[in-house]
Amino acid sequence: MARYTKDIWDPEKDGNKKEQRSFLRYAIIATALFLLFLFLKKDSIITWVQAGFTLRRQERQIEQLQQENEEMDRRIRMMKGDRDTLERFAREKFYFAEPGDDVYITE
Repeated sequence: MARYTKDIWDPEKDGNKKEQRSFLRYAIIATALFLLFLFLKKDSIITWVQAGFTLRRQERQIEQLQQENEEMDRRIRMMKGDRDTLERFAREKFYFAEPGDDVYITE
């Protein structure tokens, strides 16, 4: 294999396959330049892949936050419509009490 690739660069050994070997040299150089351009440019393929990962992570975070918002909206609707639920929330979260109630705070 090494001998064959070494012979590709020697134009004297082209013989009757001059056009094919010339195209092969051109294709190798063009591919190498293209790969260098993709990986070394500021807006390279590596940046694209990283942006894709970041985008997917942010989409998952958005989905999670939307679910949390829906849960909070459900709790708000429940507290607006049910006085007992609102009282229980106030007692648990803010330690509210009615006159005469004993309040015990444990953590």
